[in-house]
Amino acid sequence: MNNNYKKLTTSRITISELMLPSHTNFSGKIHGGYILGLMDQIAFASASKYSGKYCVTASVDKVDFLNPIDVGELVTMKASVNYVGNSSMVVGIRVTSENIQTGKIKHCNSSYFTMVAKDENGTTVSVPRPLITSLEEVRRFHKTLKRINFRKRHNQNQENFNYTSSEAYETLKSLNVKVDL
Repeated sequence: MNNNYKKLTTSRITISELMLPSHTNFSGKIHGGYILGLMDQIAFASASKYSGKYCVTASVDKVDFLNPIDVGELVTMKASVNYVGNSSMVVGIRVTSENIQTGKIKHCNSSYFTMVAKDENGTTVSVPRPLITSLEEVRRFHKTLKRINFRKRHNQNQENFNYTSSEAYETLKSLNVKVDL
C-alpha cells in the first residue's frame, strides 16, 4: 500500500500566451489544433509536477470549442490534477481568452486529459495518493470518477451492440440512410 500522499494543489499550473497571426486557421481564427497542443503541454506539466515523473497522454475527453479565439487575444489555461488512480491522473483544463484592449473574457473550452506516469524505461509507475484539501477538490474528484464509470458502462454497451442486427438497420433506415452492401 502506498502511504505517499501529495496535495492536489501542487499540480496547479496557469499559462498565458498571446495569440499571433501564425496561429490562425483558414478563417482567421486561432486554430483548434494549436490550442489542443497547448492543452497537451499544460496537462503534461500538471501531471508531471504532481507525480514527479515523466507523463504521457493516454486519452483526451470530449473537447468542445465553445467560443472562437481571435488574433491578439491573451489565452489563459488553468490546469490541475482532479483525479488520481494507481499510475494515471486526470487533469482538468479550462481555457479562456481575453481581449486585452477591452478586458472581455470568454470561456473557450474545458477538457480532461488522462495522463500516465512512466519511469526512465517507459514502464508505468505508481503516483502519490491524493491529499484533498478543499470542497472544490472533492467535487472535481467525484465528477471525474462519475465520468470514468459512465465511460466504462458506455464502452461495455458499445461492445455488446450487434451492428448487423435488424435493430441497427431499422435505426439507419429511420435516419434516411441507404445501406447497399
